[in-house]
Amino acid sequence: MIYVTRKSHFNAAHRLHNPNKSEEWNKTTFGKCNNPNWHGHNYILEVTVAGVPDPDTGYVIDLGILKKIIEEKILDKCDHKNLNLEVPFLKGIIPTSENLVKAFFQELEDDINRVAFDTSTLYCVKLFETERNIAEYCPNPRI
Repeated sequence: MIYVTRKSHFNAAHRLHNPNKSEEWNKTTFGKCNNPNWHGHNYILEVTVAGVPDPDTGYVIDLGILKKIIEEKILDKCDHKNLNLEVPFLKGIIPTSENLVKAFFQELEDDINRVAFDTSTLYCVKLFETERNIAEYCPNPRI
């Protein structure tokens, strides 16, 4: 199995806030990340496709096509946006790194799997919120 990863970055604002809880609970639970005036991150996104290289091309996936899908499905929708207010596919979720990485995987999955070679599939999405805070979503880790 070969794992091919495309790295991208984007900047976005968000607020960690659970509308079903009190203001005090939110302040205690999320601290500075609950700022009602938002806060931002310089995110790094890694998208990994796993597979056996195609015998005709040697590719697991065409990285140019993967780049275009990531741009269309994630970057164009999230870069320099408020993740709580401006991104329809994130509506109703608390935009923690854990929730974002799963939502990004789901947003990318169909398009990537449609263009990947027969023996390849979207394997994992990793999101660096900061240099030290990273979330990774790999729903099929045994690939």
